[in-house]
Amino acid sequence: MAAPAFVAKLNEQLGHEFAAHQQYIAIAAYFESLTMPRMAALFYQQALEERDHAMMMVQYLLDADETPVIPGIGAPTVGFADIVAPVAAALAQEKRVTEQINELTRVARESNDFASDQFMQWFIREQVEELSKMSDLLAVVTRSKDDYERIEDWVAREETSSQDDPTAPPIAGA
Repeated sequence: MAAPAFVAKLNEQLGHEFAAHQQYIAIAAYFESLTMPRMAALFYQQALEERDHAMMMVQYLLDADETPVIPGIGAPTVGFADIVAPVAAALAQEKRVTEQINELTRVARESNDFASDQFMQWFIREQVEELSKMSDLLAVVTRSKDDYERIEDWVAREETSSQDDPTAPPIAGA
């Protein structure tokens, strides 16, 4: 059984993950509107990853014999001042998620909930990768904000197809 405090925080995190999913779709659509298909594809993929993170959490709650509570979420930001703004927003979002994941881990540890602590380790590693990815992308977009093709070329060069991670928690419904 998962610690009640951890279950409450993980249910709260479901909302954050689903909100991140929608925000990344909005960012992808923004880049689609600028005819930047590689940037759009990158953010569509990010959206899928956030949805999968939420579904991993749903599956963990189900496996722990807990009831997932799927919250309603607010609308994402859809208007951006310039090409840098959505990437800066994505990096800020990843920083918030990192804080949330760290807090979930702290709650699990303080509750002596070792299974939940173990579950969170994959997410900690994932956040290191996400912060690095968005930091690099922000640097490139900031530097090349007037040259969309240069940004698209960088994404094409740097983005590799994501492969299944055998260490990832199971995804509900997959």
